[in-house]
Amino acid sequence: MERPNITKDCIKTVTENKFFSMVDIQYAPGKHYFSTGRHKPEEIVAVKTTEEFKEMLPDAITCFVILKCKGESRLLLLKEFRYPTGQFLVSPPAGLMDPEDKNLPNPHFATAIREIKEETGIDVKDTDKLILVNPLAFSSPGMTDESNGLVCAVVELDDYSSLTEDGAVGSECFDGHMLLSKEEAREMLNRGKDEDGIFYSIFTWAALMYFVSGMWE
Repeated sequence: MERPNITKDCIKTVTENKFFSMVDIQYAPGKHYFSTGRHKPEEIVAVKTTEEFKEMLPDAITCFVILKCKGESRLLLLKEFRYPTGQFLVSPPAGLMDPEDKNLPNPHFATAIREIKEETGIDVKDTDKLILVNPLAFSSPGMTDESNGLVCAVVELDDYSSLTEDGAVGSECFDGHMLLSKEEAREMLNRGKDEDGIFYSIFTWAALMYFVSGMWE
């Protein structure tokens, strides 16, 4: 099947504000597809060339934070209120990649270090391990061009006293955190829900899978 040729002339703005935009993509005569995302209409991913697509940076970074303390390893997850679901969802720390990050030598790691500090209170040290798990993954490409890079931070701690969600900004709302052993992570994977019976996101599933896989060790 021939690939639709989408150009800026094919894009019509349906609505736009400071947080997101919705566009109408006319991919063929009389045929339309609607997409939402964080980009301005003229900057949506659909109009990028293949080469531009291959070189682009993600909108946000999701952090798989593994804490090593007193000989034990734990996966750190947060309980964050997600407004579209109306529930506190167990989630990895995450946040948008700032424009300033994009000009740094390693924008994925720079964003991860900042977001981990803001949402957990943890300082990632030079001696800690940072792993680029995936440079860019689309969350739901059937309706949005939003993307996340996946970074694992393996952090050595003497104790957990530095853990705090007090750095939350804007609309962020947290209800504590969880420190999971591999066995507890496997149990959550098997349930498909958290300990309270609440479903979680695909990024939480990815963090759980990566942790129990041992690929970070």
